[in-house]
Amino acid sequence: MPLPQSLADFNIEESTVSVWLFKKSVTADGLPRFSGRHVNTDEELDGALKEALTEARASIQDVTPYTLLAAAQDGIALGIDALETHADAITAQMADPLAEKKVRSLKDVQNTKFYVVKLTHADNAIHAVRSTDNSWQSRKTRSAISVIFKDEQLGLNEEPAFSISRHVDFFIAGDDIVMLSKPSFEKVLSYKQAHAEDFVALQAEPAFAAVFSDVAPLVTFVGQNKIHLRRACVIRQKGHYMDAQFMQRLRDNFARCGLNLVFAADGRLVATPETCADIIRALLDHRLSSFFSEQHYDVPDATAVA
Repeated sequence: MPLPQSLADFNIEESTVSVWLFKKSVTADGLPRFSGRHVNTDEELDGALKEALTEARASIQDVTPYTLLAAAQDGIALGIDALETHADAITAQMADPLAEKKVRSLKDVQNTKFYVVKLTHADNAIHAVRSTDNSWQSRKTRSAISVIFKDEQLGLNEEPAFSISRHVDFFIAGDDIVMLSKPSFEKVLSYKQAHAEDFVALQAEPAFAAVFSDVAPLVTFVGQNKIHLRRACVIRQKGHYMDAQFMQRLRDNFARCGLNLVFAADGRLVATPETCADIIRALLDHRLSSFFSEQHYDVPDATAVA
């Protein structure tokens, strides 16, 4: 699908630039807490930022819906409704640039986790989010000597320097988020936490627990691994474990499909460190077989064509 109109039609060239620096912590109940400060920028930097954001927007040829297993690729971004995320906790702060929230010292800048470039034109605004690199971390600055090249020689750079990337991790435009970097989007907005909570809910489902003689080894295998958590969430979405016919066909055909699975005498899956990867693969329905080569293939995602 095309870019959301709120992003595609936005007038970047004539917009006003503001930059916010954010630090992040986590509350006792696991929710992200964002602390933002706005910082002054000069005209040259504003122009460079507009140019970079124009290029980033132009690089997006298509937007596909965000799914747990989908990946952003060259020219293809992922889209999700901003209301499904914690994006409002960021944009709400930026709506009112209070004087006490202005950057006043180097301490306010160092250890920034991500920055947001807000562009405003007329009554519309878009936000471009990017995670910081090591140049923003105080530990990095203490362990290195900053130098500049001038007049054919290296000299000491006594002014603190920070890098702003020409790339964008994700745009927030109205009710839409368009991401060019899925990992950064999930990290900044703590989207992985939603996956972890969904996996806990999956474990509590009687229909899921009934598939296993003991689900504990699978829980240990998944742990906090973000890829495994995503896959577990997709297993819940697809719900193949609730389909008696699917599970019977799995018992009948797993060996022929090259899956390393073990079933107990009562037909339940026996989860072990050696079988967990293929259990996930099977419940995702991601082991495919070719009628032509008679080979078996693992796929990152599967779309039914008939």
